[in-house]
Amino acid sequence: MTHKKVDVAIIGAGTAGMGAYREATKVTDNVVLIEGGPYGTTCARVGCMPSKLLIAAAEAAHFGQHTAPFGVRYDKPVIDGKAVMDRVKSERDRFVGFVQEDVESWDETKRIKAYAKFKNDHELELSDGSTLEADRIVIATGSRTFVPPPFEAFGDRLVVNDDIFEWDDLPKSVVVFGAGVIGLELGQALSRLGVRVSLFGRDNLVGPLSDDVIKYKAREIFQDEFTFYPDANVTRMENVGDGVEVDFVENDKTKTEKFEYALIATGRRPNTDKLALENTSMKLDDRGVPKYVLSTGQTSVSHIFIAGDACNNIPLLHEAADEGKMVGYNAARYPDVRAYVKSSPIAVMFSDPQIMMVGETHKQLEDRDANFAAGKVDFEGQGRSRVMLVNKGMLRVYGEHGSGRFLGAEMVGPRAEHIAHLLAWAHQSRLTVSEMLERPFYHPVIEEGVRTALRDLNHQLHMGPASPARCLDCGVGG
Repeated sequence: MTHKKVDVAIIGAGTAGMGAYREATKVTDNVVLIEGGPYGTTCARVGCMPSKLLIAAAEAAHFGQHTAPFGVRYDKPVIDGKAVMDRVKSERDRFVGFVQEDVESWDETKRIKAYAKFKNDHELELSDGSTLEADRIVIATGSRTFVPPPFEAFGDRLVVNDDIFEWDDLPKSVVVFGAGVIGLELGQALSRLGVRVSLFGRDNLVGPLSDDVIKYKAREIFQDEFTFYPDANVTRMENVGDGVEVDFVENDKTKTEKFEYALIATGRRPNTDKLALENTSMKLDDRGVPKYVLSTGQTSVSHIFIAGDACNNIPLLHEAADEGKMVGYNAARYPDVRAYVKSSPIAVMFSDPQIMMVGETHKQLEDRDANFAAGKVDFEGQGRSRVMLVNKGMLRVYGEHGSGRFLGAEMVGPRAEHIAHLLAWAHQSRLTVSEMLERPFYHPVIEEGVRTALRDLNHQLHMGPASPARCLDCGVGG
């Protein structure tokens, strides 16, 4: 058994671990990166990128079937499932390859291919039989899909999002459980690619939305396109050999449907349960995840840091990258630890229409009893959106009474990914709603809808007049 001592040990070579490694090696060469599985981030391998590839194919298929209102007609598209999945996998492998090449270009003596467990607050036991002593340790082990036990009834017909991106062809039917980001994105994409889909949700949730007004609008839009039960009452789940059967209650009647596969999209779980954290003196939360300080990444054991999906906080790549850089900086310089100011929260869901949330959510504002008002725009009448026939959705923006400061927004609607960035920058700059309205808005663009919502909000805050009357060429107030 070999024993090695290092300044910094980083467990996990995903987005957060890679960021921590780059930052730590700016200060000390005595750093090791420990990874027992394949190199490649969750985003590149089974998350952001392959799902967007599937969505891109779905959007192409959908557009070709909905051009008649423009006076343009196509023959019914032929969807080649094998070709769809070939592109998904080949491009996915390309993205993963870039990550692998990056990590493998680093000093081989600083990379350890093994799984790690804690022996105590400073020592790690590795699966290759060696031990490692580290002055500082970074936990960046990511997360994995979580399948609640009841769904195990589906047996070998149960799939998670990781499995979808290994398919060679598209199935004829899939039942999806979970109306969060993954379930809605993949459910809608598969439906648009000709797969018969039923999506079963709980508690009327739609993605990450917390504003009931936006949530209702989103439910209305998605239910109009494919079969979506936002508060499903499922009474039986069973593997029947060549597929799965689901019993559910609708309008007081029990229905039975059969599908080829059951996609479980009910969330992810931090990969901290196999680290033997019980051998440390770290304080853990009720899910067994180390408690930590958001602004530093420090756990209750000050020389142990945590970042990325392992935190069980915001499982997004840009958050993992920022946190990885932060903990790498702090671990390398410990005990000289810097507190970082987090960027304004921004989240985007790539459904169609897209969903976004910026700053404080409606629920967060209510939970802290904030004194706020809301302004809105319905995109049905918004000029450019109508021109392009993408006029489905609504934006609600929130502002603080008294100061007039912009607090946050929730939206389902066209080009939400772009609008999210504009509003996130405004939020991080701590602009007031009046200051945002002083910024330029070109005509005719979808962003004019943002101005309409901000005008409405300023009026609700008693800081401006009501939105101007509707004009023929620009919709309601632009």
